[in-house]
Amino acid sequence: MGVINVLDRHVAELIAAGEVVERPASVIKELVENAVDAGAGHITVEIKNGGTTFMRVTDDGCGIQKDDVKVAFLRHATSKVKEENDLDRISTLGFRGEALASISAVSRLQLITRAAGEDIGSNYIIEGGEEVSFDEAGCPVGTTFVVRDLFYNIPARAKFLKKDVSEGNAVSNIIDKTALSHPEVAFTYIRDGRQALKTAGDGKLLSAVYAVFGRDFANGLIPVDYKLDSIKVSGYISKPVHARPNRNMQNFFINGRYVKSRTAMAALEEAFKHSVMVGKFPSCVLSLSLPYEMIDVNVHPSKIEVRFINERPVFDAVYHAVKTSLMQFDTQKQITFKKDTAFNDIRKFSPFQNAEVILNHPSKPSEPVFAEPKKPDVIRELDLDVLERATASPLDNSSAADAADPFSVFSKRAVQAAKREERYKPQSSPDSKPLFVNTPAKAPFGEKPAAEQPLAPAEADAEPAPLISPPENELRYIGEAFGTYIIVERNKKELMLIDKHAAHERIIYEKLKAEKAGASAQLLLQPVTVTLDKAEYNAAVRHLELFEACSFEVEDFGNSTVLVRSAPQYIDAAEIEDCIAEMADHIAQGKNDIFTEKMDWFYHNVACRSAVKAGNQNSAQELIEIVKTLEADPDIRYCPHGRPITVVMKKSEIERQFGRA
Repeated sequence: MGVINVLDRHVAELIAAGEVVERPASVIKELVENAVDAGAGHITVEIKNGGTTFMRVTDDGCGIQKDDVKVAFLRHATSKVKEENDLDRISTLGFRGEALASISAVSRLQLITRAAGEDIGSNYIIEGGEEVSFDEAGCPVGTTFVVRDLFYNIPARAKFLKKDVSEGNAVSNIIDKTALSHPEVAFTYIRDGRQALKTAGDGKLLSAVYAVFGRDFANGLIPVDYKLDSIKVSGYISKPVHARPNRNMQNFFINGRYVKSRTAMAALEEAFKHSVMVGKFPSCVLSLSLPYEMIDVNVHPSKIEVRFINERPVFDAVYHAVKTSLMQFDTQKQITFKKDTAFNDIRKFSPFQNAEVILNHPSKPSEPVFAEPKKPDVIRELDLDVLERATASPLDNSSAADAADPFSVFSKRAVQAAKREERYKPQSSPDSKPLFVNTPAKAPFGEKPAAEQPLAPAEADAEPAPLISPPENELRYIGEAFGTYIIVERNKKELMLIDKHAAHERIIYEKLKAEKAGASAQLLLQPVTVTLDKAEYNAAVRHLELFEACSFEVEDFGNSTVLVRSAPQYIDAAEIEDCIAEMADHIAQGKNDIFTEKMDWFYHNVACRSAVKAGNQNSAQELIEIVKTLEADPDIRYCPHGRPITVVMKKSEIERQFGRA
């Protein structure tokens, strides 16, 4: 007796459905694509509980004729392909004829439809692939699908579904991509009774981008419109200054279909090369139109991947399109000063007190005009201690202490610049030493530089390096090499090379771990808005307490945007957006649900971005402070990423290289 069985129709449909229907998002994708193919101008999608219990897709397309209703649910039944040659020029989103049969096999489905030219519509109910009823119904022209209890008859598949929030995020992502690929269609998306998205359907891509990603993202885009031979590239790319820490906002569409294309992605990033920082990635919403015979869309079950007959023309088209737009629209960043800002308060206490710099003067636009400086009534001397207090104080006008201290308006960058240029430093005495040990002080105006003046006998010997620690454990600061490595002599027996970025990063990391939540936060004068994709956004708003534990005050701002009101005092304002985006991406990936490990990753992230960078100019005092901190905690030997902080060169080894040993 043979052992090979021919499966009955129901079992075969359940197996086939597993390839097409993976989760609620798969159902929505197939039904929405059918609505677009039907010529709909308005599509409404509603889900409940992530789509596991209820999904409804309504469109005003051409509808389904009464005679075709039952046929549409047969496997391999489609109106989009008739013969073999049609597969070489597929212009529709759907074409396989498997979607309706697969969906109805694993759910309770209701179809309400009326075709143009018919007086009455049809109401068809099918559960588990079996017909329940077929009646007439009064309805407008178009189609409505209602899908309930997905995988009700396959409990083994149902238990593999993720949480309702995760499934809902996947559905949201499908709606976003379809709305961007078809801006001529007005989409309304309702999630658990709340409208989550509504697009205008005016045919303008920028309107769809604005609705999906928000105002801030849309304002940071530049247009792309380019044609190379038979390939047309249009859409928008982000300005280089708005590059993101990941590729989640790269969207490519080919002939109206959202795809993941390594060719297009490589071309985009190659065009942005040398325009964005290493580790940053451009964002885009790019649509490619090319002859249908140049691509094969029948290579992936979800049709999210395509294959090109020749990838080179596609790469060249995207590359030159992006490069052309960057050259044409990416202008230099403009800096403007508004009235009644902290800048004016800073100027009141500068050496040029009451001086006004007038830019873009109507009569002499190229010449700055200075008002005559007035003699101040009271001269307030600024020392380094005052500046340090100004740096450490939060930029928060609500505090009475800060309001009383006019120097609290100083930003970190302004204070650091003041310290470097020593604009506020009182006139030093002839005996004082320069701030940088290994850098000669500048000669007064009109005098010869020190290099041109002969040294007095008493000055011929070099100044001793500053002593950092007590004589019994002697550390002497020598200098800095390559703007990266601090050089320190220890006990006159060895040299220590300290990676200042790695050391500072670990110091901040340890301090963040030791401090309580919010202890190092400072209120921002102007909140920072961060635009995220749907998965990152939903993950962020569900874990706001994690940001708070890392000294970020983050709140939901709606429309895929979060608002940052306070941040760690160590972190630069320009880095806040990237920090939040990386944190949200980490949560959205759901790699580990253990709170401590997530927070540990957050501390790594904040410490890395807050630490001084290799190549930064730092004063000798700042570098000495790093050395002192390392000396006080000998357990700090590696940065949070595992790189060594200190390398030691023994005196005996150095002498051996010079033949002294």
